[in-house]
Amino acid sequence: GLRRERVPNARTMKQQLSVVIAGASGTIGRAVVRECLGRGHRVTALVRSEQARYLAELAGADVRVVDVGQQMEVSLVLAEITPDVVISCVASRSVSPIDAEAVDLHANMHLLFASESQAVQRFVLLSAICVQRPHLAFQRAKLEFEAALKGSPIAHTIVRPTAFFKSLSGQVERVRAGKPFLIFGDGELTRCKPISDGDLARFVAGTLDDPSAVGAVLPIGGPGPAISLKEQGELMFEVAGKEAKFKSVPLAMFDWAARIIGLGAPISSWCAEKAEYARIAKYYATQSMLLLDPETGEYSAEKTPEFGTETLRDHYAQLLAEELSQAPAPASA
Repeated sequence: GLRRERVPNARTMKQQLSVVIAGASGTIGRAVVRECLGRGHRVTALVRSEQARYLAELAGADVRVVDVGQQMEVSLVLAEITPDVVISCVASRSVSPIDAEAVDLHANMHLLFASESQAVQRFVLLSAICVQRPHLAFQRAKLEFEAALKGSPIAHTIVRPTAFFKSLSGQVERVRAGKPFLIFGDGELTRCKPISDGDLARFVAGTLDDPSAVGAVLPIGGPGPAISLKEQGELMFEVAGKEAKFKSVPLAMFDWAARIIGLGAPISSWCAEKAEYARIAKYYATQSMLLLDPETGEYSAEKTPEFGTETLRDHYAQLLAEELSQAPAPASA
């Protein structure tokens, strides 16, 4: 049956911790910073650059500009802080295999090495549920680091979220503009249980005071039921108050793109990256973001744990309201 995950809330926290959060400038990283601050922890936020657009969201944290790609920088800042916990929300922003190895693997290895040197008590990794079937460079890089973390003497927790609200919101502008929602096949090829930034942050922060999370790999989704791509479109049109319209895109186009563009990959980093984009698009169009049942080899909505209260419907309503508020006013007659 359905397992609904429980993690401690703020009232059950037993102590104030010194927490370093790497990747704090990302949407999930910022949410984790806010949640840890709200639970009374001392938070150091590691960011790539001090950009004003997100600094306000990190208010209350000690913000440090650190290149996690440089072992010396990471080691120096952790030696200065001597944290109890390191939470890594680091993830490559590009999909190129080179960036995946540099960020998803090596940057995290720098954090782990520095954590071991400072006898950090706990290392929490934000990974991804898609590593269950690794076909792509970034998935292999994440798995390689997961293996290194499992072999470390530091107590660890690996969190594998299903899908983010943000990743299911790319067609909001199309729907608002009255354009058809793009689906693959009949739109029922895959399903997921997306989780909001806030709920995921609460889950991650809650593991710090949960003894059962030590040494655990924790897949986690938002409140169900699992939703297909077509159902996402139907929900978006319903919230927008528009009649649902769909356009099916053939899956074969991804194979063609990867094959043709990939011919230039050996001599062009641009071609290599675009070919990887095509492979990633094909992967997400054909693989569900749910727990892979080891007994059946199939994705299982029933066995995918749920957490939180924030719904995709509410998220779409907020986005569509923002789109309308930002739309230019009609010209006066």
